[in-house]
Amino acid sequence: MKKTFTRGAGVLMPISALPSPYGIGTLGNAAYAFADFLVAAGQRYWQVLPVGPTGYGDSPYQSFSAFAGNPYFIDPDRLVQDGLLTTEEANAARETVGDVDYDRLFRTRFDLLRTAYRRFMPTDEYHAFCRDEAHWLTDYALYTAVKEHFGYRDWSEWDEDIRLREPSAVARHTADLSDDIGFTCFCQYLFRCQWNALKAYVNERGISLIGDIPLYVSADSADVWANRHLFQLDTNGYPTAVAGVPPDMFSATGQRWGNPLYDWDRMTEDGFDWWRKRVAACRALYDALRIDHFIGMARYYAIPASSETAIGGEWRQGPARLLTDAIDEAAGDMRILAEDLGVLHPKVRTLLRQTGYPGMSVLLFGFDGNPENPHLPHNFPKNRAVYGGTHDNDTIVGYCTRAGRREITYMMRYLGVKRRAAIPVGMLRAAYQSVADLAIFQMQDLLALDSRARMNTPSTVGENWKWRMAPDALTDELAVRLKEFVTLYNR
Repeated sequence: MKKTFTRGAGVLMPISALPSPYGIGTLGNAAYAFADFLVAAGQRYWQVLPVGPTGYGDSPYQSFSAFAGNPYFIDPDRLVQDGLLTTEEANAARETVGDVDYDRLFRTRFDLLRTAYRRFMPTDEYHAFCRDEAHWLTDYALYTAVKEHFGYRDWSEWDEDIRLREPSAVARHTADLSDDIGFTCFCQYLFRCQWNALKAYVNERGISLIGDIPLYVSADSADVWANRHLFQLDTNGYPTAVAGVPPDMFSATGQRWGNPLYDWDRMTEDGFDWWRKRVAACRALYDALRIDHFIGMARYYAIPASSETAIGGEWRQGPARLLTDAIDEAAGDMRILAEDLGVLHPKVRTLLRQTGYPGMSVLLFGFDGNPENPHLPHNFPKNRAVYGGTHDNDTIVGYCTRAGRREITYMMRYLGVKRRAAIPVGMLRAAYQSVADLAIFQMQDLLALDSRARMNTPSTVGENWKWRMAPDALTDELAVRLKEFVTLYNR
């Protein structure tokens, strides 16, 4: 039987948003301090955003690999402890805490890691890691090396022989770029070692890590380049149709994500082997997994690759139970959470019921005046995850600043608060006292931050994924308040 979620509360806090002194959150001291805060606050779950290396737009949902870890998250202080960096070298990489500057990281962080790489002496453990992860690491390491060789261009713009992975070209680039390939393997090994240490620390304190994977992978990724036969591409490797969603509350023209679509027939033929390996890789990182855009498994929106918006797409049948059965087998006792936001077709409801996965409700979607709105707590089933807002929402404070008087009045009446400023705490209380098994809030909302702390605005590029928490934000007062709610509502 599928393992279920224990009633509890958790915090959505991306690794990138931790207040490390190195320009972006890392798997270092701030991550351990955050775990300690969760314990003091009575939390059971720490949810993160995808942890892969980010590509265009710096989005964790557009990664260069569905399997790799982000080298930016490698903590320099721990490299000093390992003897791979000097204190002076690590200190030179320190920055004033503030929003993430991805351009600066790209220009400087890999130089620091290469310094550590030059001092690294491969161990039996390192060789075992490379051997065990070869099913993805070999292709990813070559992909990153070739990408750098071609000036970081999209793989679709590489020379035809290596773009189409002709064996002679693969062999030539593997030989010519061996040092760069080794560097990538080294970075992935460091990431995994630091991640495993943090996960052990978190688990020992009764906290479960919830990971997050997008349904689709980035077009410019090692996954697509190395597995073209598994995607809806033409003979030259270009997508014939791309993923997205039709017009909705986020965008009048829909969202054209641009991800290549899977060739579900081909994936069915080999029993979804790629998906099984992907989920098994997640099982090594997380205790539970949120699948973003779960509805695409039941039916997916296909947009012609030539279309500039999502308006001209069409719905197609997804693999449904065939895929979820494969996921369940690969997941073992890892718990699964389905992001089912959007228009719920009967096929999606059927698939959720068959899998037993909890779906999601978002309080910020609930206050339209309709008492039957599924995002209102009195309509929740027990097998549910309730969020105040997600990474795609404005913060609660920011939302309330923009909301109209009628909506704010309804919010205050429903939540039993007298002031607009009390709405964030009122939402927290409503979520915690609901029957939903999971209650998860963004760290920004627990800190009552305004729109400047918003993580992502869908359909925009350039100002997203940058927010970081201030070093002094985690107070004893906040931990005590959360612990009181946890105790009061048995979470």
